[in-house]
Amino acid sequence: MAKAITKRSENYSQWYNDIVKVADLAEYSQVRGCMVIKPYGYAIWEKIKDQLDKMFKETEHVNAYFPLFIPKSFFNREAQHVEGFAKECAVVTHYRLKVDDESKKIVVDDDAKLEEELIVRPTSETIIWDSYKNWIQSYRDLPILVNQWANVVRWEMRTRLFLRTAEFLWQEGHTAHATKEEAMEEAMKMINVYRTFAEEWMALPVYSGHKTENERFAGAINTYSIEAMMQDGKALQAGTSHFLGQNFSKAFDVKFLNKEGKLEYVWATSWGVSTRLIGALIMAHSDDNGLVLPPKLAPLHVVIVPVYRKPEQLEEITKTVNEKILPGLREKGITVKYDDDDKYKPGYKFNEYEVKGVPVRLTIGIRDIENGRVEVVRRDTLEKNFYPLDNIADTVEKLLNDIQNGIFKKAKDFRDSHTHKVSNFDEFKEVVNNGGFALAYWDGTTETELKIKEETKATIRVIPFDIDQNKTKGKKDVYSGKDAKYKVIFAKAY
Repeated sequence: MAKAITKRSENYSQWYNDIVKVADLAEYSQVRGCMVIKPYGYAIWEKIKDQLDKMFKETEHVNAYFPLFIPKSFFNREAQHVEGFAKECAVVTHYRLKVDDESKKIVVDDDAKLEEELIVRPTSETIIWDSYKNWIQSYRDLPILVNQWANVVRWEMRTRLFLRTAEFLWQEGHTAHATKEEAMEEAMKMINVYRTFAEEWMALPVYSGHKTENERFAGAINTYSIEAMMQDGKALQAGTSHFLGQNFSKAFDVKFLNKEGKLEYVWATSWGVSTRLIGALIMAHSDDNGLVLPPKLAPLHVVIVPVYRKPEQLEEITKTVNEKILPGLREKGITVKYDDDDKYKPGYKFNEYEVKGVPVRLTIGIRDIENGRVEVVRRDTLEKNFYPLDNIADTVEKLLNDIQNGIFKKAKDFRDSHTHKVSNFDEFKEVVNNGGFALAYWDGTTETELKIKEETKATIRVIPFDIDQNKTKGKKDVYSGKDAKYKVIFAKAY
């Protein structure tokens, strides 16, 4: 029986929730706002993690691990940082439970109160810079290029699986440098790593640029971001990189002896992406039939489903698959599953792998073997074709590449067709209210930025890198009518 998915055009939010459920990606746990990432969903995260980890190491970063708990006093050292996260922090106050003598229930032991409360990390800048103080004495100790794969907790009241949960998985890079220039170069390098990953692996076109002062990471001098468009026209922030200046090194007194023998404060960056990238994959590519995955991030590239009536037919099909199909695919590094489980009929299997977004399905029966062919279905377009059995590994390899490129092109065409230059506020409201990105002039003031947000719920997603901001002379702000300083991208966002 086919699993029901709400039509995307009817209820986008429910469509998203249905796909998470029917594709068996995740579910809510008994802890409010926290999710269980199921094996198939976690397999996608592992693909994301493995490729990003490779890219980090290619840029000379190394992995480490820091404590989950952070002393509350650490947050007092960087005022702007703590203000940005204070409302989202989970706090540990006691270290022991006991059995109540009267009720015989487990209760918190009031005698086990911590002298200093511990914060469950919402991000790790503070505890990492406390460690860096011990690691750094001289310019010879720099740069430090460290990444951490971890979980974090931000106490969200309104949650949605993958997109916004109280606990989520992520990576956070934290680097230390001898000069401002090195740190700024690092922050830019990492946002470009994220952009490359998003476009080449996630098949997700993104705009990259600066965040406004109002939208920066708490404690950052500058924040860079990549922003993607989902199929409802809203933006999703898919990765950020922050130039932190010397804010954290001053807060934690991290100095180094430079080449001239003088003490100075270290320069810092941080950068990260999280499991919300799985949410981005779902919302950017999927359809009313279920999940659509770019092959580079699909846990399973190919599924082979045999079609037969008699056991002896299955034996012949299995022999052909084992001899003529599986070796060639595996030799090319293509992950493949031969599903000969007789508990389910082919139609059930077709639906199951379709909703899970397996990029290619091969169907083979006795008649196909006699004709030297195999039926091939591509998940992105649902096109069916017959191809010669002898060259099937080459065919599938090319097809996977075509699917990867096709998914990217479809997403880019959608984004580009829903990105509009606007010259007045009526056009602006029409674009953002109907779902899309508005390319507009801005006077550079937080006052105008906040008024636009208040009236339309649209925010400045980025000040794009690829727009020459020197060409704003003579242009007027789309809302205030004042002289423009920047040309920016506005959108409603997740």
